Amino acid sequence: MKTFIASSKALRMACGIAAISACTFALAEPEVLLVIKNHRFEPTEIKVPAGQRIRLMVSNQDTTPEEFDSYALNREKVVPPGARVVIFFGPLKQGMYEFSGEYNEATAKGVVVAE
Repeated sequence: MKTFIASSKALRMACGIAAISACTFALAEPEVLLVIKNHRFEPTEIKVPAGQRIRLMVSNQDTTPEEFDSYALNREKVVPPGARVVIFFGPLKQGMYEFSGEYNEATAKGVVVAE
């Protein structure tokens, strides 16, 4: 009987740890990488799940600064040359949200598509 109680307790403990791990994983924001290269954003279209907070990693591979600017997302952030910044946004409703580069508006353009 003691063996059954001990193994039952261990099983409950393992299930509890697994449940906590699953909840932690489910609560983590989806991470998306956006690269600035040749005064352009790559990719120009980012698809994200609607209804979730998003972690956007912006990596500037140019030798000049660029500013991620989005009126639709209510975000703006300068990205120094060779640097990487994190921008959080959302949760978003389904739709399209434009963004651009403040310093190179003619070439640095993109859109976030929440599906």
